[in-house]
Amino acid sequence: MSEKLCLQWNDFQDNIKSAFGNLREDNDFADVTLACEDGQQVEAHKVVLISSSPFFKNFLQRHKHPHPLIYMMGLKSKDLVAMIDFLYHGEASVHQEDIDSFLVIAGELQLK
Repeated sequence: MSEKLCLQWNDFQDNIKSAFGNLREDNDFADVTLACEDGQQVEAHKVVLISSSPFFKNFLQRHKHPHPLIYMMGLKSKDLVAMIDFLYHGEASVHQEDIDSFLVIAGELQLK
C-alpha cells in the first residue's frame, strides 16, 4: 500500500486574498448585481457573497437565476460599496460617523 502525501500551497491565503481583490476590480465573471436605494448598482460574484454571508447563501439558493438583481432596501451606495469592499478585501474604509450603520448592515447580512 502506498503512503498518502499531503500537498500544501504555502501562499494559499495570500493568493486567495489577491484573487478576491482582483475579482473586485474585474467584472468579467460577475454574476450578481446589487442595487441600493439611491439607484447605484454594484456587480459582484456569488461565490464571494456566499462564502462570507449566510444571508446571501440562503437567498441565492432559493433564487437560481443565472444573474440575479438584488435590491438592497434601505442601503445607500456608500454603505453597499463599503460592505462589498469588506467582503472582497477583508477590510473597508468607513467614516467614524458611518460605523454604526455599517455594523447594522453586517449584522443583517450575517457577515462572518
